[in-house]
Amino acid sequence: MLNEHAKLLSLIQQVGEIVGRKKLQKIVYIAKQLDLPFYEKYQFRMYGPYSEELSVRMEEMRDLGFISEIKEKKSGYHQFRYSLTEQGEEFLTIAEHDFPQSKDLWDDLNGQSSRFLELVSTMLYFEDLSKGEVKDKVHTIKAKQNYSDEEVQEAFDYIDRLHAYESR
Repeated sequence: MLNEHAKLLSLIQQVGEIVGRKKLQKIVYIAKQLDLPFYEKYQFRMYGPYSEELSVRMEEMRDLGFISEIKEKKSGYHQFRYSLTEQGEEFLTIAEHDFPQSKDLWDDLNGQSSRFLELVSTMLYFEDLSKGEVKDKVHTIKAKQNYSDEEVQEAFDYIDRLHAYESR
């Protein structure tokens, strides 16, 4: 019944901690684009792909005591830290869920900045377009972030590297 919740708990368990709601949103979206078993619906918003379903699931898991959500004040804004609780660990031992052990992928994604993951997830959102069109789209809809051509190329290279995880 809580299969989708268990997948998120397993992800958090494998990385240990995720710092930031935006980072969590982008990690799950990118994993979904890599055909990992996430089924949350996403829409494009100001910070790129966003899932209301994912936000609700995280709130439910917090309310059930499966995850710890720590709110920190960070130079003018609030940031959230997510980690598994003992109850979350116990739940995973009894929950039926089909979720890959992909610690290398999770650590790689979790090690990136939220800003970079926002760029990567935005580019993946428009991956049906040509590289030139994706680049133009990024410079148009993400003008405030002022991504450089080098950052866009780095994101293209990173996406190619991420697709290598699919074939493992």
